[in-house]
Amino acid sequence: MLVNRRRSGAATARRRVLILVENLPSPFDRRVWQEAVTLQQNGWQVSIVCPTGKGYESRLEVIEDVHIYRYPLPAEGDGPIGYAVEYFVAMWHCFRLAAKVWRERGFDLVHACNPPDLLFLVGGFFKLVTGSRFLFDHHDINPELYEAKFGKRGALWKLMVWLERATFFTADVSIATNESYRRIAIERGRMDPDQVFVVRSGPMLDRLKSRPPIADLKCGKRFLVGYVGVMGKQEGIDFLLKAVEHIVYGMKRTDVHFGLVGGGTSLEEMRQLAVDLKVADFVTFTGRVPDEQLLDMLNTADVCVNPDIANDMNDKSTMNKIMEYMALGKPIVQFDLTEGRFSAGEASLYAKRNDPLDMAEKLVQLLDDPVRSATMGAFGRWRVEHQLEWQYEVPKLLAAYDAAMDRRK
Repeated sequence: MLVNRRRSGAATARRRVLILVENLPSPFDRRVWQEAVTLQQNGWQVSIVCPTGKGYESRLEVIEDVHIYRYPLPAEGDGPIGYAVEYFVAMWHCFRLAAKVWRERGFDLVHACNPPDLLFLVGGFFKLVTGSRFLFDHHDINPELYEAKFGKRGALWKLMVWLERATFFTADVSIATNESYRRIAIERGRMDPDQVFVVRSGPMLDRLKSRPPIADLKCGKRFLVGYVGVMGKQEGIDFLLKAVEHIVYGMKRTDVHFGLVGGGTSLEEMRQLAVDLKVADFVTFTGRVPDEQLLDMLNTADVCVNPDIANDMNDKSTMNKIMEYMALGKPIVQFDLTEGRFSAGEASLYAKRNDPLDMAEKLVQLLDDPVRSATMGAFGRWRVEHQLEWQYEVPKLLAAYDAAMDRRK
């Protein structure tokens, strides 16, 4: 969506933004890429600093006039020491490449996307030295994420809280992905409510296109349940596999296959769990794949599932996968989480929190009721088209940018 904005006086110089990302390459990170393209279309010169990744190995690439500077990272952290090494390397490259962008293209604003909550060091440095503005794009609530990953608080949890607060303190403006995150920015981050903008991760319907199903993806079964997302500890893939076990052995259903799309630190562990539960023949793990293969799996699916564990982090977080399922008109089963229910509404059934048996029962209910499934899928598609698509978030993003550039701290 292209928004025309008038500026006072004669023609003004084009404004320039540097977007910092640590956990995913661009343009693979859909939210970041949607923001970058939108800003480019609305008169900003956009540069991105991000890591390399599978299929995104080039260190410098220009796509749709967005300049992408990539850096290599060690293997993804899985534990405090691993994360410390990953983040130390990332911060070094972010400082190095930000300085390179400053010399070659310049920037008036640094837009930092967490995790980790360390990017304020880069944004704060250039804010102090160059006078650029700093905008914080709050993707993850890291204190809750730490607790979800490691099951405890302690000194490192307190450090997460301090880093989050330091990030909010440094930011001229903060972007929240939902109202739960906005409350955190205001209450825990002590930000001025007028400087916190909700910009949801709405899907772009021109990317999420319906297409004919591919029968081979069902592996000879009558039904396919689809999942797309990270294979990590807080994503609840173990709960989903226990639901598969109950469907196969408890409910005696051998006509359902599960297609799980995505990579992550727990992928091999989950593959082994499927073997241990004797359900490997009913589950396909694709790993990280291009969008075309992802869309094939979701378009073939009869029902889509979100097994994210019910914890404080997931309860407050908006999951992109939910709106992608809705955009493709798919009925959903998920655990009963606050933001998940807000996003999906009547497009989903809600299993008891962290109860894989109830999740299994609800999946089978939908598979055996095509009329109800079609009604739920149609509602989800309508909600995306009329309320949640990215075009409705564009004015909010541009308003946040205007506020950041007008801000004096």
